[in-house]
Amino acid sequence: MKKERGFKSIMWVMLIALAIAFFWDSVSFIKNSVHFVLDPTAGWLLNQHLTYGMLVLVFILSLITTLAQKYTTDQETLKELRKGQKALQEEMKKFKNQPEKYMELQKKSFESIPKTFKLSMGAMIYTAIPFILLFKWFWDFFTAAGNPKFFGMSWIVFYILFSLIFSIIIKKVLKVV
Repeated sequence: MKKERGFKSIMWVMLIALAIAFFWDSVSFIKNSVHFVLDPTAGWLLNQHLTYGMLVLVFILSLITTLAQKYTTDQETLKELRKGQKALQEEMKKFKNQPEKYMELQKKSFESIPKTFKLSMGAMIYTAIPFILLFKWFWDFFTAAGNPKFFGMSWIVFYILFSLIFSIIIKKVLKVV
């Protein structure tokens, strides 16, 4: 499997994901198909206990995202790039008072950003469309449920907060960059 993905592939996936989001309500096949799959699965879990069900779903989605990131990116190359960036940052600290040397190091640091970005975005090709479908379903589900609060937060804030927490833990356990 090719680990690096082209920018064109990522753009196509993003365009398809945006089209799905845009046509969610007007193309009933999209919405009905997703509800057909998620209502009896994720919906059942949320109906058992809203908060615990959401925590389980957020954990599962964080795990899927982390696994996709681990197995669709070149982890060794990313580790090396990040190690190089960290070394450059340390060196830049030493030359704070020497603008010319600092700018030279900063320029060198910026050169690795496109490669790091390209390597990091590989997982998006596999997760963007399913996540758009899932988030549109969440939107429908929680709107129908009266927009419940999770510890005083909306479902999207709750999702973001707990996905960050779970992702940090899962990445440490699975040693994902």
